Amino acid sequence: SLLTKSSITNSENITIKKSKQDSIFRLEYEQETRNNLFSNKIMSDIHQEFKLVSFFAPISGIVTNHFNREEKHFGTDLVSSNNSVIKATADGTVVYSDWTVENGYCIGIQHNGNLFSVYKHNAVLLKEDGDFINAGDAIAIYGNSGSMSTGPHLHFELWYNGTPLNPEDY
Repeated sequence: SLLTKSSITNSENITIKKSKQDSIFRLEYEQETRNNLFSNKIMSDIHQEFKLVSFFAPISGIVTNHFNREEKHFGTDLVSSNNSVIKATADGTVVYSDWTVENGYCIGIQHNGNLFSVYKHNAVLLKEDGDFINAGDAIAIYGNSGSMSTGPHLHFELWYNGTPLNPEDY
């Protein structure tokens, strides 16, 4: 059938009514996630998404400080032997490779699927901003740089969509 000018609805006159079920669902969801960026539901969804993904270990060593969201320690600290090579955990692009007072020589890699990895307190950086790297590629040399460093170690972080993940879970 042909549309005529009189058959076209004016969108200003459309009203959308929320159903009782929709209102209840919205209220329950808002209460469940209010003030909680790290709700169990969100973290469960993240764990499911990466369940079948395997990551390359950035370094071989001993965990000396675990991930602790409450204390804002968003990574895992690993101690290894001097001059060990830090390796990329997955394919990606280096988006940050620089020195800061707190973190020393630090490198950040953007991976597919909104995953981001961070490697802090290195002695030397081997890659620059914009470099594409493969999982297992050497990206830095283990060290003790930055004022936040408590001795030679790698502070390794994994982030997904802006949410810190416990690297030991993966």
